[in-house]
Amino acid sequence: MPRPRSDVPSVRAALRPTGGPVDLSTIDPRATPAFAGDKADAVADIAAMGPRLAELQEKLYAQAVAGGARRRVLLVVQGMDTSGKGGTVKHVIGQFNPSGCHIHAFKAPTEEELGHPFLWRIRNNLPGPGLIGVFDRSHYEDVLIARVRNLVPRQVWARRYGAINRFEQGLAKDEVTVVKVFLHISPEEQKERLLARLDNPDKHWKFNPADIDERAVWPQYQAAYEAALERCDLDAAPWYVVPSDRKWYRNWAISRLLLEHLTEVDPQYPPGTFDVEAERKRLLDT
Repeated sequence: MPRPRSDVPSVRAALRPTGGPVDLSTIDPRATPAFAGDKADAVADIAAMGPRLAELQEKLYAQAVAGGARRRVLLVVQGMDTSGKGGTVKHVIGQFNPSGCHIHAFKAPTEEELGHPFLWRIRNNLPGPGLIGVFDRSHYEDVLIARVRNLVPRQVWARRYGAINRFEQGLAKDEVTVVKVFLHISPEEQKERLLARLDNPDKHWKFNPADIDERAVWPQYQAAYEAALERCDLDAAPWYVVPSDRKWYRNWAISRLLLEHLTEVDPQYPPGTFDVEAERKRLLDT
C-alpha cells in the first residue's frame, strides 16, 4: 500500500497567516506552498493519504462510541463563489466514511434563524463526539456578506469578531479541533469557472446570476476576508489560506491539513472491557 509522502514540510506552517495585517494581494492564488511536484504527484499523494485518513477517522469514531471520548474535528470552508467549497467536500471529505461525518452547507438564514443570535444555527449543527464535521460556509458569513452588503449596522458586525473568538475558544475547550480554510481564488479564475458553467447546460443548475453581482464588490469581500483572517486567527482555531486556482493543489493541501491535525489528535482504539479469551472460548463452544 502506498504511503503519504514523508518529504513534505508542514502545510500548517506554510498556509497559516504570519500574524499582523493580512494582505491577500500578496498571496498568489496559483501558488503551491509546501508542495514540490505537479498535478500527477499531488493526485498520487492524495490517494496515498486516503487509507491513513480513513484509519484516523475510524479511531476517532471508535474512541467516542466505545470509549466515551468527546474529541471531534470541525473543518470550516470559506471562499468566494466557485472557489471549491463543494469540491472540497466531494474530493477531500469523500475519503472518509460518511457515517462518521457531519456536513452542513449554510445558506441565507431562515426566518427562525434570524430570530436568534447569529451563532444559534452554528451551535445546532456542530459535530457530535467522534465525528468529522464540515461547514460549507459558516458563522463567518455574518462578518462577510453581512458587512459587504450592509445587512446589519456596522456596530453589530464589528462586535461579532469578539463573539466568534469566544465561541471558538469554547469549542477548543470542549475538545473540538477547529480547522478553518479560506479558499483563495483569483477573479480571473472565477470568471473562467463561471463561464464554464454557462457553457455547459448540465452545469446551469450551479450558476447563480447573483454571483456576477458579487464580482462587482470583489475588493470589499477581500477586505472583509482579510479582517476575518487577521482578527479571528487563534491558536485554538487557526486560519489557513489555501491557494485555490489549481483544484488539485487545493485538494492536496486540505487533505494534508486534515492529516496533520488528525495525527496530532492521535486517536486510539479503546480497549475492550471484556475477557477476550473467555469470550473466544464461549463463542467456540456455541
